[in-house]
Amino acid sequence: MFDTLTDKLGSVLSKLTRRGALTEGDVAAAMREVRVALLEADVALPVVKDFIAKVSEKAVGEAVVKSVTPGQMVIKIVHDELVTMLGGDPTDPQGGMSFDAIGIDLAAPAPVAVLMVGLQGSGKTTTSAKIAHRLQTKEKKRVLMVSLDTYRPAAQQQLAILGQQVGVVTLPIVAGQQPLDIAKRGLAEARTGVFDVVMFDTAGRLTIDEAMMSEVTAVRDLVKPHETLLVTDAMIGQDAVITAQSFNEKVGITGIVLTRVDGDARGGAALSMRAITGRPIKLMGVGEKVDALEVFHPSRIAGRILGMGDVVSLVEKAVANVDHEKAEKLAARMAEGKFDLNDMLSQLQQIQRMGDMKGIMSLIPGLGQAMKQVKDSQLDPKAFKRLEAIIQAMTPKERRVPDLIKASRKQRIATGSGTTVADVNKLLKQHQQMETMMKRMKKMGGMGALAGMMGGAGGLGGLMGGLGGGGGMQRPGGPPFGRR
Repeated sequence: MFDTLTDKLGSVLSKLTRRGALTEGDVAAAMREVRVALLEADVALPVVKDFIAKVSEKAVGEAVVKSVTPGQMVIKIVHDELVTMLGGDPTDPQGGMSFDAIGIDLAAPAPVAVLMVGLQGSGKTTTSAKIAHRLQTKEKKRVLMVSLDTYRPAAQQQLAILGQQVGVVTLPIVAGQQPLDIAKRGLAEARTGVFDVVMFDTAGRLTIDEAMMSEVTAVRDLVKPHETLLVTDAMIGQDAVITAQSFNEKVGITGIVLTRVDGDARGGAALSMRAITGRPIKLMGVGEKVDALEVFHPSRIAGRILGMGDVVSLVEKAVANVDHEKAEKLAARMAEGKFDLNDMLSQLQQIQRMGDMKGIMSLIPGLGQAMKQVKDSQLDPKAFKRLEAIIQAMTPKERRVPDLIKASRKQRIATGSGTTVADVNKLLKQHQQMETMMKRMKKMGGMGALAGMMGGAGGLGGLMGGLGGGGGMQRPGGPPFGRR
């Protein structure tokens, strides 16, 4: 979502870091460009004015101008003000907030009522299921979901189906029952069923109207929610800020959930909503899968916007998705300088479990150039699956001893995987390069050579190169795998 803003801010701020000394004129010129970048990213004008004023005031101070690295000092000031704008504390490594403060607040007697509000089409029902799944799997809470949407066709059935998919209990549907009656029944079921959390998915409209607000207000007064979460689509730009203001004034929200953050929205809504409404963005929907939900950490998001990466989120993603037993076995083999095609297959599968490769790379500091290469080559997410198919078309012995794979075997593997002999050759070459790096690591003392492996042809750089750029793998009679 922040790609365009990241590119523009990165371009502006990199000019400052290349200068040995900064004058007030240099800072003023840079702030004008930052102002334009924020406005183009759809950040609200009052927010932009306030941000630029605060950064300019600090950036032209004597401590910055006379600093050994004034450019870096300005970047730090911009980062800290971004964190503040997003609702965090720049002096705290975690943004000044605990998980409970920025996640779902459950500090209330059970069953804790959570009211989901928002316009139709914002992803409210799907987000309700995602949050329920997160609370049940990560927080070990027993959750009941209740659909109050009696207007949209099959809305109640949709929540019931999502509940089955994520293993969360939903309130049985009673045809013809009105929202307030359903809410009463949901509260009673939550109490008698000893649920920890009860989530109410309210009805939405295409636009804000009095009827919708009256109904939501009546439900709020009945269930007395501990959390009232506004679900809004990050793709709608400034309209999202207007929606948040309306719901906050008429219903009273405690937090915001941004959906479709993985899309190509300009990011201004996220930067504006916290500053204008005073309510924190608590969660972000980053994909269609039920686990594609992230806690919104102001300090981490500010780092991503400025291209600094987000190592903490990357580690958390790895811990949650990587098979640790397989990873330990692979690490032990790598330490011995061993790396066959079974190991390569395991590595490919582990990477895929962590999610979209461009998303993963965006979390790694210093990989901005690699990100651009991936973007330029329009990396096909299915490319990993094709590599997987080639390896799986091999016999167990061929995977253990790749040297056995000669002309006739290559043809058989290509036919079995729906690729070409050239594709098989490219994969074997990538494996050979990775195997060479593993042996080099062993000679150099193990993990000391990891940095070289990650950046060189044998590691992530080589794997990405083979997938997305520089003569990517070929489909039979078609364009490279790395291109659409």
